[in-house]
Amino acid sequence: MNSPSASLATPHPLGSTLPALYLGDHFTQQLCAAFDDVLAPVLAVLDCFPAYLDAGTAPEDMLDWLASWIGLTLDDQRGAAGKRTSIANGAAVLPEQGTARSIQEAVKAAFNVQTEIVESGATSWSTTPDSAPPGEEVPDLLVLVVTDQHDAIDRRRLDEVIRFAKPAHVPHRIEFVASRRP
Repeated sequence: MNSPSASLATPHPLGSTLPALYLGDHFTQQLCAAFDDVLAPVLAVLDCFPAYLDAGTAPEDMLDWLASWIGLTLDDQRGAAGKRTSIANGAAVLPEQGTARSIQEAVKAAFNVQTEIVESGATSWSTTPDSAPPGEEVPDLLVLVVTDQHDAIDRRRLDEVIRFAKPAHVPHRIEFVASRRP
């Protein structure tokens, strides 16, 4: 039985890189050819490694591994296309990690529901010394999940998604609210 890698040719045969003394040695050339057969699949993977890191081109069996690199836990029910979309969305919000938008996008990617974020913090500026800072003294984050089907959402997984997306030092609470239909 031939393996798929049996037909791979190495782009850099070892036998041709040896000093001239060994180019005519039959045993050395056969030994190098054996190494070429072993190394050809490794070189092929390394040459294509950027494709393994792209959600659009990574093999299906690597999607969970790729998602773990950015801290996502994927739902197997969504299929490969859903996993690819979740990974792409998760990678897109990494530069905004810890912001209200990143929390909203993370929950939307995982559960396809809208959220509203209520934060206790605030920012301001003042030319007056000793002015009171805005916001609450104790940090708090309230995530309002807007859905009519709150029983369909796995609360433990929702908590994990929010815990990963929010700043580590800020405690959070989750509340479900009914969607506001016009």
